[in-house]
Amino acid sequence: MTSPKHPTDSHSNPDHKPDHKPDHKPDHKPDHKPDHKNDHKNDPKLEQMKKNTRSTLELLGEDVEREGLKDTPKRHAKAMQFLTSGYDKDIDAIVGKALFKEKSNEMVIVRDIEIFSLCEHHLLPFYGKCHVAYIPDGKVIGLSKIPRIVDVYARRLQVQERLTTQISAKLMEVLQPLGVAVIIEAFHLCMMMRGVEKQNSYTITSSMQGSFRDNAITRQELLALLGGLGQGRR
Repeated sequence: MTSPKHPTDSHSNPDHKPDHKPDHKPDHKPDHKPDHKNDHKNDPKLEQMKKNTRSTLELLGEDVEREGLKDTPKRHAKAMQFLTSGYDKDIDAIVGKALFKEKSNEMVIVRDIEIFSLCEHHLLPFYGKCHVAYIPDGKVIGLSKIPRIVDVYARRLQVQERLTTQISAKLMEVLQPLGVAVIIEAFHLCMMMRGVEKQNSYTITSSMQGSFRDNAITRQELLALLGGLGQGRR
């Protein structure tokens, strides 16, 4: 005589569902997000810059407690840190392993690299385009590294003449090419919004090294390929 099946027997009834779900505690989630707003309080340099900006605003006769200016010292200090962040950059680390053996010895040009820098005389911006060319001698560099190198030097207190030569000198050092050329076209707010107030004037500087300096034909080829210099594009 066989035993009757009991529908309540969970082992014999495949459709059986437990009356309740297992008591699993949900993953713990923090009740609050990390407070990144106070991170700057650990930076004594930033705090001193804030105090200096606040003092300048007060000397200008401004009410530093009014809504529009209350956080301006902090914003200005953080902006200045970003705009001068090139001092803390390591170009060798930026280039990393992005140097590749290559037999090519034809001209490479990266043009119209946007630059934004600060004139060291008035701490006003100058901005424009940087054109970089080099002729390889056994190795090439990852193209994105060239604008990164430009930014390292542009994000410092600068004059355009020095910025141009610093970029070309560093590329000669890193690449050891047959030649390097750097041309910068820039508008300077220190002579646009103050001083002589010439809004349509701009400055072109160049630094030619190696075959670009020594060989007029190579230099002419570069200028012909670039074309359009002096158009004052903003």
